[in-house]
Amino acid sequence: MSLEIIIGNNQEAIEVPEAWLTAYESIACEAAALALARASQQDSPLSFLATLEVALVDDETSDRVHREFMDIEGATDVITFHHGEIVIGVEVAERQAAEYGEPLARELLRYFVHGLLHLAGHEDADPAEREAMEAAQEEIVTHLWTPALEARLD
Repeated sequence: MSLEIIIGNNQEAIEVPEAWLTAYESIACEAAALALARASQQDSPLSFLATLEVALVDDETSDRVHREFMDIEGATDVITFHHGEIVIGVEVAERQAAEYGEPLARELLRYFVHGLLHLAGHEDADPAEREAMEAAQEEIVTHLWTPALEARLD
């Protein structure tokens, strides 16, 4: 897979160490390949992208993008654009990580994988689709969350 993946921290509300971005970028192509292997459609947007940009944003930006592009008010976890952009709400991730007793770094990885799965054709509006997508998501996160990665994100 020849996909350039750029992950940028575009917020200052929550500290996200540069080492995390480097660690995520180091496994990004593997994550994309795993998402494509679980693609729900043959010609998914992910299979055609040359570049994928991932933007970590604060609640204010997440809310603005959510309203502007989906006409839904409020900050959200992940917004995926089929032209090759994933917007991840870092403050949402921090709240969810605390609620579920997860490290923030793992929750951010989960959101990245979630966005990749959307680009691979998965949807989560319908309960059955959401269940299938979440199963694929957790399988990929578990595969990627190795002791070596965890040590880099500590």
